[in-house]
Amino acid sequence: MKKINSKKGFTLAELLIVVAIIAILVAISIPIFTLQLEKSRESTDLANIRAAKAAAAVVILDGSTDSTIYKALVGTEGTCYYDADAGQLTTTKPSFLYGKGTTTVGDSNNKAYGYTAETDAAGKVLKVSYSTDKQTFTFEWV
Repeated sequence: MKKINSKKGFTLAELLIVVAIIAILVAISIPIFTLQLEKSRESTDLANIRAAKAAAAVVILDGSTDSTIYKALVGTEGTCYYDADAGQLTTTKPSFLYGKGTTTVGDSNNKAYGYTAETDAAGKVLKVSYSTDKQTFTFEWV
């Protein structure tokens, strides 16, 4: 009887090809992942702006022009900030810096509510003001 010498396994060349393919896939996916992560950060900022606008609209529509929040919102007394933790406007700057988006990558076409990707919001809070003559809200990351 003949003894068949069957060696099973992968050759070094096959293993190198698999490693090279994996390296190429990783090199392609990292920039895409980074871009999507930045877009999600900018979406978070946009959601905070929408929530701030809703909170500011409630203050304006309430009609209580003597309240401290109203006076801060229209700029007659102090500054008005949006507190994302509490979901309301406040006259003191929140200690929690909730801004996420940066200007490095992302969707620069996103200009809703006065927010553009050129505005670096990372590590900042949202300052809200209202123009009584133009009846418009202004949002600024400070």
